[in-house]
Amino acid sequence: MSDAAPRSAPRPRVLGPTVDDQTRCIHYRTPLDVVAIRFACCGEYYPCHACHAETAGHEARQWPRARRGERAILCGVCGCELTIDEYLATDACTRCGAPFNPGCALHADRYFEV
Repeated sequence: MSDAAPRSAPRPRVLGPTVDDQTRCIHYRTPLDVVAIRFACCGEYYPCHACHAETAGHEARQWPRARRGERAILCGVCGCELTIDEYLATDACTRCGAPFNPGCALHADRYFEV
């Protein structure tokens, strides 16, 4: 039996023009812009809709309501992956408490069926 602490899973990669290791990008980089979203169309994390549009090479697709239990939101502060339901019901990371940008709710329809 090993005394070593268990390793946590590696943090998912975030594609697009990020500007720091907390998933801020060239489009959204305030202290509260610390989430990346796994896009339903490709399964890849991007900091925002504009990053996906500029770099993915395909159209974005919304997450259907029936799949809101999927882990598709990455907290850039601690690396926790939240379900869509968890993310839509909170304004901060459920693990580390890092606050999320409340303005993101204004364009949730770009990512999720509403």
